[in-house]
Amino acid sequence: MKQAQQLEAKNKMSIRQVWQNKTLLKQEIIAGLTGFFAISYIIIVNPVILKDAGIPTDLSVFATIISSVIGCLIMGFFANAPVILTPGMGVNAFFTYTICATMGMSWQVAVAISMVASAIYAVVAFTSLSSVLAKAIPSSLKSGITAGIGLFLVEIGLEKAGLITAGKNSLIVLGNLTAPATLLAIFGILLSVVLYLRQVPASFLIGIVVTSILGVTLGIRDEQSISVHLSRLADYHQIVLHGDFSQALTIPFILAAFSMTMILVFESMGLLQGILPDNRKFKRAFQASSVTAFISGMLGTSPTVAAAESASGIESGGRTGVMAITAGILFAISTFFVPLLAYVPQAAIAPVIIITGAIMMEAIGSIDMHDFAAWFPAFLIIVLIPLTNSISTGLAFGFVFYPILRLASGDGRNVSPTMYVLGGLFLIDLVLSALL
Repeated sequence: MKQAQQLEAKNKMSIRQVWQNKTLLKQEIIAGLTGFFAISYIIIVNPVILKDAGIPTDLSVFATIISSVIGCLIMGFFANAPVILTPGMGVNAFFTYTICATMGMSWQVAVAISMVASAIYAVVAFTSLSSVLAKAIPSSLKSGITAGIGLFLVEIGLEKAGLITAGKNSLIVLGNLTAPATLLAIFGILLSVVLYLRQVPASFLIGIVVTSILGVTLGIRDEQSISVHLSRLADYHQIVLHGDFSQALTIPFILAAFSMTMILVFESMGLLQGILPDNRKFKRAFQASSVTAFISGMLGTSPTVAAAESASGIESGGRTGVMAITAGILFAISTFFVPLLAYVPQAAIAPVIIITGAIMMEAIGSIDMHDFAAWFPAFLIIVLIPLTNSISTGLAFGFVFYPILRLASGDGRNVSPTMYVLGGLFLIDLVLSALL
């Protein structure tokens, strides 16, 4: 109880107040370390995905790191929120495989689409629209979003641990339990859970470090790695400010910008409302996210979003912008030590992601399951986010079904007009996504 009261009190503290308290500062730094290691895979994974769009991999590494540094610092100093901003998984896939691969546009045009979508996102964030939208979302959907993101993290963690893999006759099958990396991940899960239950300070970070050291000792490393030389930083200007707006008035450009806007606005809104321990920081965090998303396009990468893995840092005690600033500094330092990240195997990161997801899934308990019209849309969000590997798709189905089922149950009058508009917009987004 005392610890919970301390965390609640820390929600209201400024960065300066935390800085003056060595105990609280230590907690925030540990939270930043934990959150950074949980999301550090993005430094490698994002460039690998954007490579298929035509962006040079080694230059994309710099864009990923720089946009993350700027995003974390803006989030920390401007919003004072414990949220890490990085180029987002999902939106980078839309950038690469929908806009570039399916629609046949260049990565320069995709960057321009990202910047247009981010500009619209910023308009929403810096006007009363953000408050209107946030208030219009029913509590059942908010809880569903939190639980859905949690289950998504569990799926990601289990996959990184090698405990699940794609099956031939089913979507998912049990992984190879004799594989060294999988056994290392199981050890990490047990260690991290025990430390967490015993309320050991920095339990998640200790779990990552101990599991990584054991992995290095046993020679367990990830296969995927990228060769980056700092000398290539001199060529980074080749992808900066290269957005191509020549097709801005074409139908494909407009449709793609609309879909990406929906992804950015509502994925960010859902994530922030799902992970922020203090919703009073939502407005500024939402604004910080929108600004960074626009800047990331200028830097030559897909839009940044709030990282769901920020929840691991929050569960480690992060409550202020110091956590985000710490992560931002670590991203900056990682520029010189990218090859060393290969020594932190996914098996060491997976346990933290799994446990964090499980904790977030506790939000299911806040949903009234006796009210099926409220429960079923939330249920769709919870299952479709991980099963479709897309937060925006899960949100779309939940938001479309909610007003329909409320009308069917005779309770349509209690649904706000905004929810009907949102349901319509998400329906349009689903149709366009199917046609693009």
